[in-house]
Amino acid sequence: MTMGPGWYLRRLSRMGPQEVGGRVGDAVRRRRWRSAPPDCPPVTDARFTAVLPAGAVAAVPPDAAKRLVAEADRLMDGHAEYFGEARDDLAAPDWWRDPRTGRRAPSGYAFDVPYRSEDAVGDVKQIWELSRHQYLTVLAAAYAVTGNERYAERVAEHLRSWWAANPPLRGVHWISGIELGIRLLSWVWVRRLLDGWPGAAGLFEDNPVALNQIWHHQRWLAAFPSRGSSANNHVIAETAGQFAAACAFGWFPSSTRWRSAALRSLERHLRANTFPSGLNRELATEYHGLVLELGLAAVAEADAAAVPVPASVRLVLLRMTDALAAVVDNRLRPPRQGDADDGHGLVLDGAGTDRWGSLLATGDVVFGRLAWWPAVTGTDVRTTLLAALVRPYARNAGADTCSVTRPADRPAHFADAGMTVLRGPEEIWCRCDGGPHGFLSIAAHAHADALSVEVRHDGVDVLADPGTFCYHGQPEWRRYFRSTLGHNTLQVDGGDQSVSGGPFLWTRHARSRVLVADTSDEGVARWGAEHDGYRQSVHRRRVELTAATRALRIVDEVRGPRRAVRLAFHLGPAVTADLTGDRAALTWTRDGEDRSAVLALPGELSWSAHRGETDPPLGWYSAGFGRKEPATTLVGTGFADGAQELTTVLRFRG
Repeated sequence: MTMGPGWYLRRLSRMGPQEVGGRVGDAVRRRRWRSAPPDCPPVTDARFTAVLPAGAVAAVPPDAAKRLVAEADRLMDGHAEYFGEARDDLAAPDWWRDPRTGRRAPSGYAFDVPYRSEDAVGDVKQIWELSRHQYLTVLAAAYAVTGNERYAERVAEHLRSWWAANPPLRGVHWISGIELGIRLLSWVWVRRLLDGWPGAAGLFEDNPVALNQIWHHQRWLAAFPSRGSSANNHVIAETAGQFAAACAFGWFPSSTRWRSAALRSLERHLRANTFPSGLNRELATEYHGLVLELGLAAVAEADAAAVPVPASVRLVLLRMTDALAAVVDNRLRPPRQGDADDGHGLVLDGAGTDRWGSLLATGDVVFGRLAWWPAVTGTDVRTTLLAALVRPYARNAGADTCSVTRPADRPAHFADAGMTVLRGPEEIWCRCDGGPHGFLSIAAHAHADALSVEVRHDGVDVLADPGTFCYHGQPEWRRYFRSTLGHNTLQVDGGDQSVSGGPFLWTRHARSRVLVADTSDEGVARWGAEHDGYRQSVHRRRVELTAATRALRIVDEVRGPRRAVRLAFHLGPAVTADLTGDRAALTWTRDGEDRSAVLALPGELSWSAHRGETDPPLGWYSAGFGRKEPATTLVGTGFADGAQELTTVLRFRG
């Protein structure tokens, strides 16, 4: 996917004067660094002191340690999977090769690499992911819990290989700040987890190559921060990594300045990226998880280094944790909203560890759980090790304590984010979307999903958000998974509610407004909203969840002139549909038990079922980045105007 002049003009139109000026300065600096790159200053008396407290590793739960070691052994054998692509080359990886396309990214000055072009580079996400070095934090953690030096030796071998293959400012791994920030955080934890290994100091603080890499990563991040319309989750990763490295690797003349600047930036952007309710402003749930992980890791470094952190940082992380606890379903699955690229801030666990349960477990230790929080029964490594560094603010009085009134009951409506969660009997969970179209002027990770609903029964996707699947390289699939037709909402005249200007750019945003959100009645929960994304018409939707009948009623209106419409309902991959006219019998299995529901569809429309179609794409579900599978989508086609209502009823059987 390459960007032509039109894209650059559209992108420029979404920037303010200050951002344009900053980007001009970046361009000048890149040109200067091409011919005269900065030099790492000499370092003397470098020592690593940000170690884990005594007994921290011994406190890791045995089952979590067992999963960790099993994953580490798989990595030692060279096996891993990234974004649906199985790899068997991790014993001696090629850092620039994309295993999906077989292409190698070109060498040369980093800012000349056309990383958006799959023809020239390959799938850059595949290339970048391994070089976040989060698999090395897993190997280092396996060394910490077992004392087996073969894990440490593999980590050292791979770090030396990477540093040799990727000198500062050369190649694809020096392009994106989020990659540098996460990589720095990984290196901090690798050094911490290898502290008992005799070769740790020789790998890091006594190694001129490592010192040069660490310095250049921080110098890069100080010089090229994400700006303006791009200051989303990327800037959080950049500042968290910069702050962590400046705390743990504070060996350079600029370390104090970098640490202070990174902390100021982290505090400012955590607040900017988070609604007061605690939900992430990108309205992309996986980025909520990423930002929360990064924020908690940054606070851990601050406490390990005895660096005071503004109370507002902890307050944001507390609100994010409470919000996460509020929106998950009974299986601890959060909404599938907006973009998702499987990105993590800090990985210390083996396969099978629940990400969201882990975050709630960490929140329990750091902030204290509330009575309405869902129970977390799983264990993980990361919570234990983070908790060993982070002081438990919920139990310590003092000026820096998070003194805030927390919700006495489980919130169901987040007015600032436009998200409402309706809950019913038999673990019925329904998310209704009446919020803003993403964050900042480009809304990079938003989907055209205004007024969409997402419905689960005991954690099973019944009316599903299909997910994301891809970012670069496959524009037709990127368009589909972001489209209005790709969500459980109404499409008018064959177009999207919001106008896309590129794979991470929206040039016109639909404006939504929640009209009612009443979850106080235990018998009937109600929600209603409208949006103006279709010119001359307004799409209005009402949703009611009735406990006694276990029925969800969805009513759609198009207020305005008569328009052609398509109403889509995407079923989860586990759900089978038998469509007869305007009635669909739905069946699925959960824990060996057969479940069923009936979907009564608007008779005013003509209904058809679609599954795994490619020309154009329709009927797909993406469980994770780079993965997709066929799933049934029911589409009703016809006309609507302000004189009629389109009523859908989903009734769960006993």
